[in-house]
Amino acid sequence: MAYKYTLLFVFLASSLVWMSSAKPTRVGDANGGTDCAACTIIVSLVDQLSLVYQEGIDQAMQRLCSYLPGQYQASCKQFIIIAGPIIIDLLANGESPDAVCHALTFCKTEAPNPPCHLYPEPPGGLEASIKRSKLRAGKYGFRDIVNSDICDILPGLKQICEIIEGKLNNHEPAVDFDSDSFSTIDILRGTSWRGKDCNDLDANIHPGAKPIDWDRYEDSNCNGIYGMDPTTGIPYEKTLCEGTDPMGITILGDSAGAHFHIPAEWVTPSKMSAEMFVNVTFIAGNELDWPSMSSTTGFQNLTWPVVHGWTDSTYLRLRNRNLCNHRDYQNVAVNGGASDNMNSSIVRSLSRNQEKDYPLLTMYSLIGNDVCNGHPDTIAHMTTPEEMRASVLDTLKYLDTVLPKGSNLIMTGLADGRVLWKYLHNRYHPLGVLRGDVTYADLYQYLTCLQISPCTGWMSSNETLRNLTSERAMNLTKVLQDIAKTASYKNYKVYFLDYSIQDVMDKWVAEGGHPWELIEPVDGFHPNQISQALTTQYMWAKLMDQYPEVLGKTNPNNAKIKKLFGDQGGY
Repeated sequence: MAYKYTLLFVFLASSLVWMSSAKPTRVGDANGGTDCAACTIIVSLVDQLSLVYQEGIDQAMQRLCSYLPGQYQASCKQFIIIAGPIIIDLLANGESPDAVCHALTFCKTEAPNPPCHLYPEPPGGLEASIKRSKLRAGKYGFRDIVNSDICDILPGLKQICEIIEGKLNNHEPAVDFDSDSFSTIDILRGTSWRGKDCNDLDANIHPGAKPIDWDRYEDSNCNGIYGMDPTTGIPYEKTLCEGTDPMGITILGDSAGAHFHIPAEWVTPSKMSAEMFVNVTFIAGNELDWPSMSSTTGFQNLTWPVVHGWTDSTYLRLRNRNLCNHRDYQNVAVNGGASDNMNSSIVRSLSRNQEKDYPLLTMYSLIGNDVCNGHPDTIAHMTTPEEMRASVLDTLKYLDTVLPKGSNLIMTGLADGRVLWKYLHNRYHPLGVLRGDVTYADLYQYLTCLQISPCTGWMSSNETLRNLTSERAMNLTKVLQDIAKTASYKNYKVYFLDYSIQDVMDKWVAEGGHPWELIEPVDGFHPNQISQALTTQYMWAKLMDQYPEVLGKTNPNNAKIKKLFGDQGGY
């Protein structure tokens, strides 16, 4: 995963990361790839800020840097010193961001590929504009930094890069003193992803553990229930939780399961402000994912100006049924997760002890990356049914060595991504709203040209290709259905639950909404916050109807737990 590109958010290249880290694999980028996209976004923001505030290009660049938290402004200004003179000259002379970034050498034209462009071709053609821009840029003696590692050229970020690249490749918390896969900090795969550890110096103490001596003296499973009833002398955990069948929940998923979200305010000049970037460190530290607000493991409603919608999750609903489940969640979803890397690495970061921990409700939800890739010959790089079966069966075999007896696993089918083109292609992207010049169809074509599209098959004007992609997705879903019918494991049961994004959208429309309102506006690919909450409602209703036994009992002691322990230590 290209974590160094996450750090480009410090440079305001915020919209590029979905292209490099939210897709399953980075293919051979063409025509500059992610570097080209990052440059085009930055130059676009500078250009549009100058229009919004009716100021010079140089002032707009300074404004852009001023929006960042103080510790990042010096790095941003360094980029201005290097590239600013060329950007000012070319934009002032009417060249497009596409041409500017070719002049800066971030974008290239690699035969036999044509030049890629996000914006409409200028009069006289893009190639003429690029040639003209390169001639003007030549007089500045621009220092080539395209082949430099951003971790090296941005002061103060080298250590962050080393921490992220070294510690997060296994998808476990970067800060975990007792190595039990639970943490006390929220970012870097910490408490945003897994329940908060209430003692990070003792590996026997963590969310989901069966209580040690019924938590007579300390809270060994971090659910906030411990001590003894002074009237009976019986531990509260025994009185309030015994026989209620506590359990945790996890998702083995992809960027949709992790809830990938780039704030639209970051690429909409009319809405940009310092307030919108206050939490950039938190957001980048969570890989641009928002698991604490996701449909499976969400637990908090953030009121930040870059968050739109509410949180509803399967975890919260399980917790409401039984407060003894407090903090017992693990989001093991990864940007780019697919059946092959789920089997080879991702699932290994799930933490559960078969003897010492409670059962786990596991959601296996990989809704797109087995058919999504950035290759021009996308179908040839999709997972085949045979490959899908082999990877999934290996994953399930491994889970039987990890999940405690009495656990359950729910497999969901792949999405039908044709809704993306259907509802977005003729709408303006945030970068195109000001001038009415960039639609999602333009964005999709641009990403495909650079070979960094999250999903060439569905994000395409080619209807036949979109249909073939959905056909493959349906064939892979049939594999999962068959496995759920035939597979049997010692420690857990397997179920299949159909997932239809169109059904979720239809429900939203019936309530007065529009389908496009459920798709992330920046990447035009992921389900957004509202969609996450609606998906919870949809999936919960299906589970209650088809497999209510997997949701556990309602604890008759909930009111007493709430009275005695309040928020149970929060999160």
